[in-house]
Amino acid sequence: MSSPHGERGVSLIETVVSTSLMLLVFVGVSAAFQLSVDAVTNNKARAGAIALANERQEFVRSLSYDSLGTSGGIPAGAIPQSETVSLNGITYTRRTLILYEDDPKDGLGVADTNSVTADFKSVKTEVSWEAHNGGVRSVSLATRVSPIGVEQAVPGGTLALTIIGAGSQPIVDARVTIVNASTTPATNMTLYSDSAGLVTVIGAPPSAGYEITVTKEGFSTALTYDATTENTNPTPGHLTVALNQTTAVTFAIDQVSTMNIRSFTAVETFTNADAFADSDGLSEFVNAEVVGGGVQLVNSGGLFASSGEVRSIAFSTTTPIVSWGSFAWDDTKPAMTNIVYRVYTGDGTALVPDTQIPGNSAGFSSSPIDLTGVATSSYQSLSVRASLGTVDEAVTPEIRSWEISYDAGPLPLQNLTFSLRGTKTIGSGPGGTLYKYSTSTLTTGVSAGVNLAAMEWDTYTLTVDSSTGYDIASSCGTQPKSVAPGTYDETVLMLAPHTAHSLLVDLRSSGGTMVPGATVRLTRGAIDTTVTADNCGQAFFSGLSSGTPGAGNPYTIEVTAPEFAPYSTADVSVSGTSRLSIILN
Repeated sequence: MSSPHGERGVSLIETVVSTSLMLLVFVGVSAAFQLSVDAVTNNKARAGAIALANERQEFVRSLSYDSLGTSGGIPAGAIPQSETVSLNGITYTRRTLILYEDDPKDGLGVADTNSVTADFKSVKTEVSWEAHNGGVRSVSLATRVSPIGVEQAVPGGTLALTIIGAGSQPIVDARVTIVNASTTPATNMTLYSDSAGLVTVIGAPPSAGYEITVTKEGFSTALTYDATTENTNPTPGHLTVALNQTTAVTFAIDQVSTMNIRSFTAVETFTNADAFADSDGLSEFVNAEVVGGGVQLVNSGGLFASSGEVRSIAFSTTTPIVSWGSFAWDDTKPAMTNIVYRVYTGDGTALVPDTQIPGNSAGFSSSPIDLTGVATSSYQSLSVRASLGTVDEAVTPEIRSWEISYDAGPLPLQNLTFSLRGTKTIGSGPGGTLYKYSTSTLTTGVSAGVNLAAMEWDTYTLTVDSSTGYDIASSCGTQPKSVAPGTYDETVLMLAPHTAHSLLVDLRSSGGTMVPGATVRLTRGAIDTTVTADNCGQAFFSGLSSGTPGAGNPYTIEVTAPEFAPYSTADVSVSGTSRLSIILN
């Protein structure tokens, strides 16, 4: 039935719009309600925190001046430094810090007019809790308590600790832990550096063995070290406080960094050769055959075919080919015979054009063929066709062998074990210098890479032991490697098969930047090798014999690079895994 005149139905769009409006109103009301709940809950928690802080402050006021202190603190007393308290179903952490303070009104430190620096005690109570909507909130109350009558000297010394960063800037809110089990009572307190990066403890009991640890979330850690049989001369050792003396020490911490180290096999030159001991290296024969270690025309009834052809299998590798080298051969061509060579794609279906190999369409009869112009982005595999012919059917040309060369790599190198050592030291002992960071058990694992988190800013040297079967052929960045605070640093290692003696040369400008593409020539007697520095400005020479200036058999290096003055030196030492840094002007 049709609707009566004047009546109108509700469309789907109107229904969706009205529903959406109602949903928006509901969400708004719900959000406002949630905010109200959060506000009420947090206000309730804050009121409880203030009550707990006031409770502690009132308790402090009830104590005598001499008994006012914290357990394990300086001054020492019975008040806990930190405790967990529950109130109205809420768990709070209450911390109490009590310290001697030097009043500037009568002079600070050695300038104090009465030589008493422990003028009064400051008391700070902080109460913190987990907020209803996440995060930690806190309230704090502070007061000062002065002795009755004239100030009395405290029988102790002063610890003055300065916390700085890598750039000597003050570090604020660094966590400083002071522990000394030999004091009476034992000291175990935690303080935080002020806006100037300072922590001052007046009235520390005279004693040796104050153990200091300084850190901050996301920062490195600095500490004092105990003397051991391994570390007989720790630096710094635990601190000593003398009566009426100030022990001032500076500790340096800063944001930690991440080091990512990846390992690859280096680009190497490979040669694929076939001496035709059999036909395994050939894929096609037309009137040609392998006879007596060579390829020749088919012989039938004492006569050779007038023409024939043979094609190689594809020259390729599972390792990425970065550049082709050359194709060379050894053949014999009696009078009235000929052989022409042409280069094809790996499957033999297409001739590589003359734009890649000039003259390839006409063919080559003189060895070798230069393949360096072939683009590896288009041609990762090649094959060769040889066309044999004779006018005198009594004789045949013969191919005795052929070979193709190419540079291939890199490939991820799994499970490489290496050593890493920083330059910062923590002392010395019978075994020599002890380093803050030193390990010989790092590995790149099955992913051929390793991430080292929480690394302190330092200069690190990475080494690969010969027992791994590899030498570092290139390292981007160059070793040793300076790592700045709060950075992500990446090192890419290229590894070559280990040889008894090798030389890794890195080339830098006077400004410290690497110089890629330089030509580096190494000579000594019959040895004359030239290498082009890679993109990281490094050139690697392997398979050398040892040579030192003192023994009268040093190597000579000559370096040329565009826009740089030529460089040469005739006293290069090579012994084992050697490294040389050269500055180009």
